[in-house]
Amino acid sequence: MSERRIRVTREAFRERAALDTAVSRALLRRVARGEEPETLRVYTPADVVAFGPQDTRAAGYGEATAAARAHGFEAIERLAGGRAAVFHGGTIAFSWTMPDTVPREDVMARFDEAADIMMWALRRLGIDARVGEVAGEYCPGQHSVNARGERKLMGVGQRLIRGAAHVGGVVVVGDGERIRDVLVPVYEALEVPWRPETVGSVEEELGGAEYEVVVDAILAEFGGRYGLYEGAISGETLGDAEGLVGEHVAP
Repeated sequence: MSERRIRVTREAFRERAALDTAVSRALLRRVARGEEPETLRVYTPADVVAFGPQDTRAAGYGEATAAARAHGFEAIERLAGGRAAVFHGGTIAFSWTMPDTVPREDVMARFDEAADIMMWALRRLGIDARVGEVAGEYCPGQHSVNARGERKLMGVGQRLIRGAAHVGGVVVVGDGERIRDVLVPVYEALEVPWRPETVGSVEEELGGAEYEVVVDAILAEFGGRYGLYEGAISGETLGDAEGLVGEHVAP
C-alpha cells in the first residue's frame, strides 16, 4: 500500500445540478494552492447531461441541451473533457483531486490507474470488467471500463491546472435505459454517431445490484492502494464553488 493518504467524502449537492461540478472545480484550485488535501469524492449525482467543450461548439448544442431538459435532465458544462455523458441517481460519480507539480507529465498514468481501480472494483462484484473503448460507445475513451468488451460501465476524464489534477467520471449501477433514452436525441442534435446498445450497467450484468455494495467495492479497491480517511469539504471551498456555479449551467 502506498503511504499517500487521501481524504474521502460522500458529500453531494443534488439540489443544484451545477453545484457538484463547481465544488470539484473549486476543490481543484484549492488543492493546487495547498489549501485542501488530496481528496476523493464518491457521491450520488443529480440527473444531468454533462457536455464537454467540443459539444458546446457544435451547431446543434442548443437543441441538445433542450433535449436533455425535455427528458428531465439538467444540462451542465463539465469540468473534464469528452463528449456528452449522463449522470443520474442510479450512477456513482467520482472526483479524485490531487496535487501535482507537473500534471501534464502524469496524464496517462492517472488515466491508467483510475481505469485499473474501477476495473478491479467491478471484478470484485463478479463482472467480467475490462479496460478499453467499446466500438460506438457514448463519450468514447480508451480508458473506459466495459463488461465483456460489449457494454460500457464507466467513463473517465481529466482536468489539469498548474499544481493539481482532477480525475472524474461515472459508474453506471442501474437505470441504463435512462442513459440510452436521453442520449439518442442529444447525440442526434450534436451529430455524434454512436450505438445505444453499448450502454451497460452493473445491474444488468449481475441481474441486480445494490448501490452501496458497488460504492463499497470502489472504496475497497482505493483502500487497498492508499490510506483513506473520512473528511468533509471545507466551507471555504463551498463558498468558492458558489461563485462558479453560473459558469457550468448550460445556456
